[in-house]
Amino acid sequence: MKMHFCIPVSQQRPDTLGGRYVLYSVYLDGFLFCRVRYSQLHRWNEQLRRVFGNCLPPFPPKYYLAMTTSMADERRDQLEQYLQNVTMDPNVWRSDVFTEFLKLVQLNTFNITAKKAALDVFLPDGRSIQVTVLTSDTAERVLEVVSHKIGLRHELLGYFGLFLMQFGEEGKLSVVKKLVDFELPYVSLRSSEVENCKVGLRKWYLDPSLDSMLMDCRAAVDLLYMQAIQDIEEEWAKPTEAQRQKLEAFQKEDNQTKFLELSQEVGHYGYLQLDPCTCDFPEPGCGVVLSVGNNEISCHITLPDNQTQDIIFQMNRVKCWQVTFLGTLLDMDGLQRTLNQNLELRFQYSEDRSWQWFVIYTKQAFLLSSCLKKMISEKMVKLAAKDPEMQIEVPEQGKSIKCHVPQSQKYYSSFLPRKSKIETAEGNCVFGTIKEEDL
Repeated sequence: MKMHFCIPVSQQRPDTLGGRYVLYSVYLDGFLFCRVRYSQLHRWNEQLRRVFGNCLPPFPPKYYLAMTTSMADERRDQLEQYLQNVTMDPNVWRSDVFTEFLKLVQLNTFNITAKKAALDVFLPDGRSIQVTVLTSDTAERVLEVVSHKIGLRHELLGYFGLFLMQFGEEGKLSVVKKLVDFELPYVSLRSSEVENCKVGLRKWYLDPSLDSMLMDCRAAVDLLYMQAIQDIEEEWAKPTEAQRQKLEAFQKEDNQTKFLELSQEVGHYGYLQLDPCTCDFPEPGCGVVLSVGNNEISCHITLPDNQTQDIIFQMNRVKCWQVTFLGTLLDMDGLQRTLNQNLELRFQYSEDRSWQWFVIYTKQAFLLSSCLKKMISEKMVKLAAKDPEMQIEVPEQGKSIKCHVPQSQKYYSSFLPRKSKIETAEGNCVFGTIKEEDL
């Protein structure tokens, strides 16, 4: 699936020869990733084509005359589509020619030089692991360094990830974003506008049954145990009173195995919970707390009259979704680094044999979209395990699996970076269509 690249704004800058050039602000998962010129991206595309040939998506052509406003907007859209499409192939975005360019533009954008630095990576129990890295080390590389330090087996790296985490009032936890493999954690942390932001290590799967794949590794069990305790303390996982008493007893005994076995029966165990936000269901302006995991979107909704309602959306009934940025970025000199205002995620859902759109207004719309994609990929891997002729490509840390998906099976989600009407979504889709029968 494509990554959440977008170019919501571009800026004209004077060059040294008295002319002007356009600087594009590239955002990834809602955060400013880099600023680049068309000429830089053009050279990068030529380098990629020398390695990968014509399998790459088309690159926007050069203009030899002055661009009109409509031409400039068209180029920005085309560059945005190119960045989204070029990340479809994990062989491309894992290549040196891909990552080395992006590392360089990330460093240059935030005026950070490549050098050794200390980076604190926080574990779910609040302890930090300090590692010596290069400021130019990718999240994939930093995860390898951290895993080596704590004894996590290399073949299990794909089950974990690095996240930007925010610790708010009274230590309240909020997951800001999942760091993509080629992101530079040191740079992302330094450039973040989020207060009390840290780099954290968490498991990165939303199917609780996958815990069983990690139980033979002591370090992996320690991480699962720490995160289970944290999720219960944060009230993301919701044990009954009887379960809570048993879990506390196992915790006093430091019986991690029994604790994790019982945790599997706890409501919302292994889910990721978003910050409180609003939605349009069952009526506009409702408050909602979303928990995502185990192939579902669980919503605890507060109605305008303060009554509450719990609704569960099953992923096998979700046809498509899209993230829309409804605002504008007008500050050319001090450009904001996050698209955290006026974001919405809307998804189409099958209810009583009819399709209906549901809208969620949340600054974590990109994180929610990443979670939905993760659940889809985990489901497809399970289907592939049952059907040897169906192989699914799921980009994970340190590995990729070949993909041969039937033509009738498509993904459909999209990102609309500027205000647009929902009716245009299907013609502007990024990922294709998820059909109910495919899940």
